[in-house]
Amino acid sequence: MSETTYIESENLVPLLPDGPGLVGFDLEADSLYRYSERICLVQVCYGDEVALIDPLAEASLDPMVEWLTDATIWMHGADYDMALMMKEWNFVPPVLLDTQIAAQLLGHERFGYASLVEQYFEVELSKSSQKADWGKRPLSETMLKYAINDVRYLLPLAAAVEKSLKELGRDEWFLESCAASRVKVINRESSEKESWRISGSGKLNPKQLSILRALWHWRDGEAAKWNRPSFMVAGNKDLIQWSEDLSSGKAPRLHPKLRPDRKQRLNSAIDVVLELSEEDWPKRPVRARRKKDPTFVARLDEVMKHRNVIAEELKIDPSVIASRPVLEQIVGKNVEPAEILLSWQQGLLNL
Repeated sequence: MSETTYIESENLVPLLPDGPGLVGFDLEADSLYRYSERICLVQVCYGDEVALIDPLAEASLDPMVEWLTDATIWMHGADYDMALMMKEWNFVPPVLLDTQIAAQLLGHERFGYASLVEQYFEVELSKSSQKADWGKRPLSETMLKYAINDVRYLLPLAAAVEKSLKELGRDEWFLESCAASRVKVINRESSEKESWRISGSGKLNPKQLSILRALWHWRDGEAAKWNRPSFMVAGNKDLIQWSEDLSSGKAPRLHPKLRPDRKQRLNSAIDVVLELSEEDWPKRPVRARRKKDPTFVARLDEVMKHRNVIAEELKIDPSVIASRPVLEQIVGKNVEPAEILLSWQQGLLNL
């Protein structure tokens, strides 16, 4: 298999084969190093070839993006890549087949790309550039090799898992699951959300939430000015702890290396939020709590045991069929099964 260096998208597109699922795709971004992450590298495999496109050097990726609007491609663990496409290109290819979803439906316990390559081809891939800064130029030979290997085995892997899915009669499950994953990302990226409600904020009271909201916006502003990821300014655990401390009148334990100007803007944000009236505090999310109901518990236990038996027979993880929270919603009659399950999952569970 030849190793191709950078190629312009307008020169690559005419080389791509016709027919669905004959092209593999991957993206590298700089989310660990920049506030506004960018697609920094596009990897494309077709036949025995691997091509690399450098979006930071090209004036326009329009030929490739236009080709993708009607394409059927293979990727692995495409959730993040689809989010990148939505952010930069405002679309996701109409049919995106994911080898990770295929591996889960086949019952693989280790379904990362490197693990699958090792299982299917007895090749151990290096993970040395997994957290590299893909926005730097020039890319090192090690990074280029990593990028090529990230798609080198994608189409052979796709052929292997697709064959197994068909043999087991799970190919329709696979197509429906991939389509649902695509829709989920599109809906998530298009919806408004309160980003400041970070992990751990559910335990905070309204006053603490108001402080957290101010701290989050301070951190976001500092990250934007610095053009670095927000975690480099302060971690989520820091924001939660500072919110708790400030609400009780304690001074937050700030990082010793926090720049004076950044600290000054933080103190200004704190002064403003502490002056807010209770009417301006954000509300805690209202979560419906089910009273202990023996009938509900018994029914949930029955459905979960039924799911587990099916999963054992199919040799797949039970959560692939339906997670416990999903089953709780169905058993509690908060949603209809068709609203939250795929058709193949409904068919298996007979709900």
